[in-house]
Amino acid sequence: MSRIRHAARQNKTMLMKTGSYYVVHICVAAMVAYAVTGNFWASLTLSLLEPTVQAVAFFFHEKAWDRKLRKAPVAAAADARLSPQPG
Repeated sequence: MSRIRHAARQNKTMLMKTGSYYVVHICVAAMVAYAVTGNFWASLTLSLLEPTVQAVAFFFHEKAWDRKLRKAPVAAAADARLSPQPG
């Protein structure tokens, strides 16, 4: 538990900004969904569902980019070994 507390203290500002952005995102999504559907419960459901799905999608998006960036130096080194050297 102390690891979690330590991480939370170290990232307090980022966590607060993330939380406030999440609330803003839900409010905006709820207003847009209500404007489209005219149904309070549908807009509430959509506004809670969409940011959650976005968070999961973002996680996998970041994992894909991380994998790509880790492979890039290996691919560049392989290309350098295979290409003919001038001279």
